[in-house]
Amino acid sequence: MSIKTLVLGASLKTDRYSNIAIRRLISYNHQVVAIGLKKGEVTGVTIQTSIGSVKNIDTVTLYLNPFRQQEYYDQILQLKPRRVIFNPGTENPEFYEKLKQAGIAVEIACTLVLLSTNQY
Repeated sequence: MSIKTLVLGASLKTDRYSNIAIRRLISYNHQVVAIGLKKGEVTGVTIQTSIGSVKNIDTVTLYLNPFRQQEYYDQILQLKPRRVIFNPGTENPEFYEKLKQAGIAVEIACTLVLLSTNQY
């Protein structure tokens, strides 16, 4: 089953976990929307610089530190994803509470591990 995932904090640098996650999600046949600081392309996925008109997102996977996440709180809440994955280094109890209050599941996990263990 293809899950539409928003990778927030996407990077063009191939050694960054967000970049690896984009490539791995594509290899597992998931639809990917990528938002980062710089426009570009990773494995056919265009990195956009704003959430703008993004819709129908099942999962948001975060690759931004808690401070950088703050500017996206309202936009993520408006997307109403089924869940938000907080990858290592992105843990943010303040945001967990906002998401839970909105009925959005919070997962403190690694997207790459979830994919490789068929738990995504």
